[in-house]
Amino acid sequence: MSPLPFDTVAAFDFDGTLTHGGSVASFLMRVRGPVPFAVAAARELPAIVRGAVMGGTAADEAKEALFARLLAGLPAEEAFRIGTEFAEHHLRRRLRPDTRARLEWHRSQGHAVVVVSASPECYVRPAAELLGADAALATRLAVSGDLLTGRYEGKNCRGGEKYARVMGWLRSQGASADQAVLWAYGNSRGDLRLLAAADHGVDAGRLGPLGRLRRYPSLRAVMAAQSQRAAQAPGHV
Repeated sequence: MSPLPFDTVAAFDFDGTLTHGGSVASFLMRVRGPVPFAVAAARELPAIVRGAVMGGTAADEAKEALFARLLAGLPAEEAFRIGTEFAEHHLRRRLRPDTRARLEWHRSQGHAVVVVSASPECYVRPAAELLGADAALATRLAVSGDLLTGRYEGKNCRGGEKYARVMGWLRSQGASADQAVLWAYGNSRGDLRLLAAADHGVDAGRLGPLGRLRRYPSLRAVMAAQSQRAAQAPGHV
C-alpha cells in the first residue's frame, strides 16, 4: 500500500463549531423567504419541538419534514448556486476566529482537514472549500430529475453517521482507522459519537461544564497547551 499523504485527520463540525450558531434556518429563508419559512416552521412546530427534546431519529425526521415543505421542487442547480452564495456570506458573518485558527494550525502541520456536518451539502461543501478543507461530509439532498425532492439522500449526517462518513472518507483515501490519528471538534450531542471514537476529542462548545461534551478538553485549553508547547520548543525566541 502506498504511504498516505497525511498521518493525522482533523474533523470539524460546522454549525456552532466553525461558526457561531446554526445555519439551516438562515439558508432556508434565503431560498424561500422569511414568510414561507415561518409558515412551514409553524406547521412543523410540534415535530421540531419533539426532535429538539428527544434528538436522534425524531430530530432527523423533523428536519426532513421541514426540508420537504420548503425545498421540494426546487431546481438542484439553483440550490447549489444559492448554497455557494450563502456559504460565502455565512462565513463572512459567522465564522469563529478560534476554530478557524485551529483549523489553520492543522493545515500548517500537513494534516488532512474535513468538515462534517448535518447541514446540507449544497452549502457546506463550498464553505469547506473556502476554508481550505480537504473534504466536506454533509447531509445530501435527494434529487429526482433536476429537482430536489426535499428528502435526504441517505442518512442525515449526525451522530453515528458522522463517524461512519469520516471512516468512509478515510477508506476512500486508502487508509484505515488505525493508520491516522483522528482529532474531532464538536459542540453538541450530535458530535458525541465522533468525539468518542477520536484519538483526540475536543469540546468547541461555549457552555463549559454545562455542555454535553464537558468530559472532553475545551478548545481553549487545547489551544493554550499547543501555544505552551510551541513556546518551549528548542529554537523558540
